[in-house]
Amino acid sequence: MTRPRLDKKPQDVAAMFDGIAARYDLVNDVVSLGRDRAWRRAVVNAVDAYSGELVLDLAAGTGTSSESFVRKGARVIACDFSLGMLRAGVERRGGASTGGVTFVAGDALSLPFADATFDAVTISFGLRNVNDVDQALRELLRVTRPGGRLVICEFSHIPVPVVDRVYSTYLMAALPKIAGAVTGRGEAYDYLSESIMAWPTQPELARILQGAGWSRVAWRNLTLGTVALHRAFKAG
Repeated sequence: MTRPRLDKKPQDVAAMFDGIAARYDLVNDVVSLGRDRAWRRAVVNAVDAYSGELVLDLAAGTGTSSESFVRKGARVIACDFSLGMLRAGVERRGGASTGGVTFVAGDALSLPFADATFDAVTISFGLRNVNDVDQALRELLRVTRPGGRLVICEFSHIPVPVVDRVYSTYLMAALPKIAGAVTGRGEAYDYLSESIMAWPTQPELARILQGAGWSRVAWRNLTLGTVALHRAFKAG
């Protein structure tokens, strides 16, 4: 069972991300002390896309994560519900469909794609922001081809409780202040730190994935468990 969701309306979350879009990638780099780059590499390796495959990068934001799959030869749909994030990505690249990345606006709870469209689907640091995690996972399953894979990269929990509590204190106190200094929108990161603390543990998320119909679910911790990488497959 998922933990209780934070009381945040979808339109409010979208507006929040619209407001921080211009400096979102910079903030990620600052608050993670540059570790976000290693996390992106881990996602690329786990997805293991190759030339000719079609990948859905959900909650892609400005498309920074999507570019890594293109370098492997895959075609990528960068999908997000924040129009501000998508605009920033399109403006940065000079078009909505350039360099192997196509930007598409979409809701994770009702994806604008046909059944069995993608060879692989992935979502990084976005699943905890949807109102219904189970429905989002079912939608990702629907648009994945039989035998296809899912990779989720998400903030998680350090397995040692006392260390996790210290980390949570940092999230609540430091993250909004640091992000606010860069973006001028520190209140947005109050919500993000709260959503991380409310997120399921690694074993709990694995059970949620299985309940949504995914098989061969596994995970591994990154950076001591502050981030976890979950991988699963659609039965073929």
